[in-house]
Amino acid sequence: MDRLRIGVIGLGWFGEIHCDAIIGIPNLELAALCTRTESRLGELAAKFGVKKTYTDYRQLLADPDIDAVSIVTMWDQHTHPTVAALEAGKHVFLEKPMASTVADCRTIIAAAAKSRGVLQIGHICRFNPRYRAAKEAIAAGRIGKIVSLSSRRNIPAAWTPTILNKIGPIVGDAIHDTDLMLWFTEDRIVSTYAQTVDVRGLKHPDIGQTMYRFAGGATATLETVWCMPEKTPYDIDERMNITGTEGFIQIQDTFPNLGIAATDKFHSPDTTYWPMYEGVRGGALRDELAYFANCALKGLKPKIGTPEDAMAALEATLAAEESARTGQVVRL
Repeated sequence: MDRLRIGVIGLGWFGEIHCDAIIGIPNLELAALCTRTESRLGELAAKFGVKKTYTDYRQLLADPDIDAVSIVTMWDQHTHPTVAALEAGKHVFLEKPMASTVADCRTIIAAAAKSRGVLQIGHICRFNPRYRAAKEAIAAGRIGKIVSLSSRRNIPAAWTPTILNKIGPIVGDAIHDTDLMLWFTEDRIVSTYAQTVDVRGLKHPDIGQTMYRFAGGATATLETVWCMPEKTPYDIDERMNITGTEGFIQIQDTFPNLGIAATDKFHSPDTTYWPMYEGVRGGALRDELAYFANCALKGLKPKIGTPEDAMAALEATLAAEESARTGQVVRL
């Protein structure tokens, strides 16, 4: 087999972006779509020319012609379809956060251990070339031992009213930087303290500020603001500083790496994660889905986006949210 026939389960805005990326990957075939919303199912089936459509993921998983699935449902709806897909022997690409509880992560890991399919968690930042270059420099010993990390991951308010009724900024976005920090340090987080700010009165607060202590002594601060002014001319303000005993690394993936001054506004669109070129998504999302496909076709367990790493990042961010609720340091 030189091509995986893949189905996408969950067709919200990001499920559609997954489809955009999949159609541009030579060894993936977008073969099936699944969502409970029939109108959305028909719309995307027509857009992508997909004949197999399902409103029940179990029917999709029963199709022997489907080799793999990309699960892009909400984070608290990950466990059942993921476990069912692994039990059906499908290869599974599962978007982050891996699940909504650590217990559910363990359930998924146990199912993966028994499955002939491979499991990869979609921590997309590991496929950002800037972070990959930083990882190589750290692994080569170029900055010595890491002693301090700081990150910023802020997005405009227009993106988030719907999202904040489903997930908060710490688990929703600081989990990216948490995962990267765990990857860079190859260490574990032993305690966290966090604070949040509620600006718009939604289900979850708009702002999260998090601090970590690592077992090896390093400290970290993470800023996540989901209410930048709506006229902000860029989609994300993303930065990270990593300080070591022998040097430091600065990473910036934000305005203005591309600036477009049009008749209506000045805008700096995404050029890293899922930029659109000639109707197909590129960037880090395409790279991680291609990596998943290559691992699955070769029968290799992915080394990037492992469920164990994803569970560690979720555990830390859930602990940070608990700290914000209680006002206390939480030890892991």
